[in-house]
Amino acid sequence: MTSLYWKSFASACLCVTLSHPAWSAGGIEIPGYAPATGVERSYRVLKATETDMSFWFDKPGASAMTMRGAFRQRMTVLSRDEDGMRVRWSLSADLPEGIAGRADSYQMNLLYRNSLTAYGTAALELETDLNGNPRDLSGVDQIVTHMREMAANGPGGVPAAGESGVYDIIAKLEANPLQIIAALVPEAQLLATGQSYQAETMEIGQASATSRDEDYGGVSVPVTSTWTLESTDATARTATLSLSEEADAAAFSQSQQPAIANLISGFAERAKNLTADQLASVKRASKSRSVELVVSLNDGSTLEASEIVTVASGGTTLRTYTHIQREDMPASLQLPTVLTAKDLQTPDLHIEPLPSSKVGPGILDELSIPPAPRKASQTVAPDNDGPKAIAPVSLEVKSAKVVSAPTSFGSELDIMLTPESAAKFQDFTQAAVGEITQVLINDKVVIEPRILTPITGGHLVISEPDSKLLQDMAEQLTLPEAKILVRLRP
Repeated sequence: MTSLYWKSFASACLCVTLSHPAWSAGGIEIPGYAPATGVERSYRVLKATETDMSFWFDKPGASAMTMRGAFRQRMTVLSRDEDGMRVRWSLSADLPEGIAGRADSYQMNLLYRNSLTAYGTAALELETDLNGNPRDLSGVDQIVTHMREMAANGPGGVPAAGESGVYDIIAKLEANPLQIIAALVPEAQLLATGQSYQAETMEIGQASATSRDEDYGGVSVPVTSTWTLESTDATARTATLSLSEEADAAAFSQSQQPAIANLISGFAERAKNLTADQLASVKRASKSRSVELVVSLNDGSTLEASEIVTVASGGTTLRTYTHIQREDMPASLQLPTVLTAKDLQTPDLHIEPLPSSKVGPGILDELSIPPAPRKASQTVAPDNDGPKAIAPVSLEVKSAKVVSAPTSFGSELDIMLTPESAAKFQDFTQAAVGEITQVLINDKVVIEPRILTPITGGHLVISEPDSKLLQDMAEQLTLPEAKILVRLRP
């Protein structure tokens, strides 16, 4: 069945396509992601960031800063059907037992505790695709309302100033609620990197490369991804995969020029003394990502993941480390020293806790049971003229092209609507939240997605294993008279 997901934000995640475990002469077949529902899984999470701006200071290493955190998060798959899953994450800023080094060296935990307070919840319920990639979030209105209350009743009862940026953050969250997930439970995206609903037979040591484009401030940056099956463990019933990603240096450098210019202006006196070669070096930027994943050969779930992301830009280097391990499984990946060091030099930060009496795991409890979808005959009242039925909309296409899928080894049809049609589509999806709809190309139904949230931006993607079928659709949509019809499913 052709499937659709609506892109709400650019995802840097590439998921390997996996399925039922079996060893064969042609390679090893890894199972598709088939998690047990109603079973809570606990994960140990270690994180660290290293920032080095010593280029801009006289003493090398003078401005290097390291922060780290240790967490214990819990996840439950509440339900699963042919369209996706509903997943609940229970979040905590408390330090788990048995951590290395001093408790006060885990400053990320203090910052994360403030994040949970600001968002007003210690639990999130997500709608995901069958790989586990988040695509929608329940309770956004409650979270945003809580943040507005926090801003209006700031520390000491002093409201946040309009120019402080707090309201800008809230506006961005309203426009893209998935940023809440990225802030509070990025583990969901990393775990999904190694999971897929489909099967894939892989050869040990054989690399498989794919590419995609990512948007950085309006600049399209090609990213090359290389997957390799490193090894398998027949006793533990696991497979170890590696993923290496590299952003195109020229395009990524172009995308970072505004930020680099701001940095140079901040060190204006220092910049005056740079040689031509040094200045050219400062204006270059790069980004790379290295991931190791241990995947279960029983149900295709990610049991352990280790990720390092390195960004060099404007004479500074930022490196982030993340390690996730399911608690009921033994660790097998080698951890970076920064995550396990007993003695770690950390910045001298005073992190004052945000006061709040509302944060708690029960704030979104009522969301565990999704509301019943409206019937197709139900009406909506968009204005004062009275209710009317949700009418089909005919949409005009600005562009349509087949691209490499960022969540599998397959392809996708990337469709961009004209501005007028994007507005019509947003109105339709806002009225049809909870409904199952149909998308028709040349009077033929190609997908039947359920609308989970209003869709803005006029951008949609059709995912389909048959690249020839996608190419045929793309060719049809490039014709001058090409239109897409979207309606409620009869």
